[in-house]
Amino acid sequence: MENLSQKNTAREGGCQCGTVRYQCPNQPLKLYVCHCLECRHQSASAFGISYIVARSDLQLQRGHENIKVWTRAADSGRIVECAFCRNCGSRLWHQYSELSDSLSIKGGSLDEAPNISQATHIWTRQKLIGVIIPEGAKQFSREPEE
Repeated sequence: MENLSQKNTAREGGCQCGTVRYQCPNQPLKLYVCHCLECRHQSASAFGISYIVARSDLQLQRGHENIKVWTRAADSGRIVECAFCRNCGSRLWHQYSELSDSLSIKGGSLDEAPNISQATHIWTRQKLIGVIIPEGAKQFSREPEE
């Protein structure tokens, strides 16, 4: 049987209230399940999903004027810009403030959830007790070296 998700690689997403909408035409460069405290806070869940794409792949469809950016320091010392909808507060993507070729779309903002069965798990040393990482999954106790 043909895998239709590979046939149509375009992904769409946006904020909870629908004000901000985006499209990403290509498959992710990387897919992470992040167990760090920051990702748990921003997702209000056990982990965050980071759908890493080329910065040029993110195509805003509407709501440009409703995007607000909050910055914070990462453990690496780099500054992270966190984009969210100013109406509903939904986190949309993160990017490093210095020029980078990629950004991290927040997996919960995608209309169709990514398949995380083959995702790399990072910051596993901070994962919640009881969260089970699939056997054989690639994992790092911190953030992997690029």
